[in-house]
This record gives sequence, structure tokens and C-alpha cells, in this order.
Amino acid sequence: MNLESPKVSVSKTPEEVFNFISDVKNFESLMPENISKFEVLGDDKFLFALKGMPEIILKKKAVRPPNKIEFGAAGGKIDFSLVAHILEGADTDSDVKLEFSGDFNPMMSMMIKGPISKFIETLVTNLPKSV
Repeated sequence: MNLESPKVSVSKTPEEVFNFISDVKNFESLMPENISKFEVLGDDKFLFALKGMPEIILKKKAVRPPNKIEFGAAGGKIDFSLVAHILEGADTDSDVKLEFSGDFNPMMSMMIKGPISKFIETLVTNLPKSV
């Protein structure tokens, strides 16, 4: 399953956006309102939970400054990745898009497609207000 967020424009340079997203503690400000838990587990790893959902641990897997940061599931039963694509926009702006991909059975895909789509859309929508 592959999902993409809408592209948002951020009035910061790609380097500034990259540095913000690289610091995992900043994800707390991007989370939806229904977050029930957020905990930084290290320089490259954090745990979060949304109400009614299991806890998820994301770990920074790969970086390509200032254009790409890949996070992946750290442990748990499901393997997936969340990639931030940061592109140079007009003037000193950046365009940011999130991409989620995971290998799920059809039933699981059907159940999580809506919530995951809404989640990555919330993360990217909150980015311009947080950076």
C-alpha cells in the first residue's frame, strides 16, 4: 500500500525544513489532536499513540540532506516507511510531501487506509505552522 499526502508549501528553506524534521522531538508539534502518547526514545527514534490505536515506534532509517528523510517502523508486527520529500519551492520556500508505504494484507489495507491517509495529511498540514 502506497499513500501520499498533499504537497504543502513552507516558508522556510529546504535546509531549515530538513533540520526541523530531522529532530524527532519536533514531531510532537505535527501530531493530530487525538494523540494519547508521545515519547522521544533517542536521537533518531520516537514512540507515539493515537487514541484507540496501538503504540507505534518510528526510527530514522535514511537521510539525504536537504531533500529526503526516511523513517521506518522500529519493531512491532508491521513493516512500513514514512518518507518526507522536501523540494525547493519559489524564492526561499519549500514544498513538502509525505509518502507512506507498507506491505499489508488486503483486509488490513482496507482498515488502515483512511486513518493513515488522514494521519499523514495532518502531519504535513501542521508543518508550515510548526517550523
